[in-house]
Amino acid sequence: MDPKKIEDIARQINDSIPAGVKDFAGQFEQRVKTILQQQLSKLDVVTREELDVQQQMLLRLRQRVEQLEQELAQLKQE
Repeated sequence: MDPKKIEDIARQINDSIPAGVKDFAGQFEQRVKTILQQQLSKLDVVTREELDVQQQMLLRLRQRVEQLEQELAQLKQE
């Protein structure tokens, strides 16, 4: 996951802290970032680019299977 997105999430959480607790915000934000990074690293996620590549590969494979099915059907007719 993009470190900038993690920082944005941590910042949003930090911004929701009441004003009386703001003096702990710096430490809290760092702790939230650390916890988020640890938990997200456990997830089985891929980048958007990796997903797009996999989708293109799947599309090409699907087209190839359809082509082979048509060729097989023609061979069975002969």
